[in-house]
Amino acid sequence: MSPRKKNNSTPLLILVSGGLLLIIAALMLASQNPPAAPTPDTVVEEEIYPEIQRVSIDETKAALDSGSAMVVDVRSAEAYQGSHISGAINIPLEELESRLGELDQAEWIITYCT
Repeated sequence: MSPRKKNNSTPLLILVSGGLLLIIAALMLASQNPPAAPTPDTVVEEEIYPEIQRVSIDETKAALDSGSAMVVDVRSAEAYQGSHISGAINIPLEELESRLGELDQAEWIITYCT
C-alpha cells in the first residue's frame, strides 16, 4: 500500500475564497454609499463672491515689488506672527470694518487669509 499524499491546497483555497468575499463586500458597500454632496464649506469662494476680483500670486508679487498695492493679512495676530507675506500688514477680519480708515483707499488693496 502506498502512503497518502497530504492535500496542501485547502489553506490556499480558504485564503482565495476569503479574499474574494472581502472584495465583494467592499464593492457592495461602495455601491450603497454614493459620494456626499458638496457642503457650503466646500463651495469655492469664486462662486459666492463673483464680483470680487481674484489676484494670482504672481500678480500680487509684481504689485508689491512695484509698490502699486498694499497687502493686508486678515488672519489673527497669532497667525500673522507665525508667518506672513513680506510687506503685508495685519488687520484681522473681525477688525477690518472698524479699521478701514488705516487703509489708503486710492491704493490697490489685496487681502489674503491663507
